[in-house]
Amino acid sequence: MLSTRRRASTLYRMIKIDFRIGYGALPLTGQDAWGPPSDREGAIKVLRRAVDLGVALIDTADSYGLGANEELIAEALHPYPDGLLIATKTGRTRPSPGEWGVLGRPDYVKQQAELSRRRLRVDRIDLFQLHRVDPSVPFEDQIGCLRELRDAGVINHIGLSEVDVEQLERARSIVEIASVQNRYNYLDRRHDNVIDYCERHGIAFLPWRPIDETFRDYRIKQAAKDLSATPAQVALAWLLQRSPVVTPIPGTSSVEHLVENCAAALLEPPLLD
Repeated sequence: MLSTRRRASTLYRMIKIDFRIGYGALPLTGQDAWGPPSDREGAIKVLRRAVDLGVALIDTADSYGLGANEELIAEALHPYPDGLLIATKTGRTRPSPGEWGVLGRPDYVKQQAELSRRRLRVDRIDLFQLHRVDPSVPFEDQIGCLRELRDAGVINHIGLSEVDVEQLERARSIVEIASVQNRYNYLDRRHDNVIDYCERHGIAFLPWRPIDETFRDYRIKQAAKDLSATPAQVALAWLLQRSPVVTPIPGTSSVEHLVENCAAALLEPPLLD
């Protein structure tokens, strides 16, 4: 397991993560995130290596591979080691390869929670996230459904994805929110105010696409050169520096890239604009 100095300086209100680089399992699916991966054994090796490196949070969704991603995680890691948090999401549909829909009806959310629980082979889902807010369903109904699932013992913690501060505050008036998963990286800071809100209230912030195109930025490339690191590592280290509640969830289907990403936790990058 990687030892690291880059540990959380605050305790999250409900999710207590020590090693602050998670893993996003979306790449371990077929083309267009449709069905299982072509190299199943290779995908299993990536998941097991992630745990060996100290990754404490693995993120998936019922729509990744049409449920195959959750099944793969269970095949690779169940029974799950102590301290490993499996986070999944619902609220997105896959009508066809390359096509994504949004569906937040309470009956659908409850059905998918049960299916995810079976695929992950757990009695209770650690962290269950609303993948997207469905604009056609009253917001309070979607959040209230998550509260009912928690109260029924189907899920443990509740997370939201791609929400703004106003939505987050409305959700918190109904039920406690453990995490927010929004797209965020060095070049895409649209959700700066959401991170600041999460930090004030002890909510974990899980940026997806944490690297994206940042490796092309000259400031990132120069910092990487100065640190004898890769641009991807600098981009991840910057996120850890951004706030103590941030846990990036980079995804990869390569063990080599996985090791590289996790090593970013050891960097002490210079402050970047």
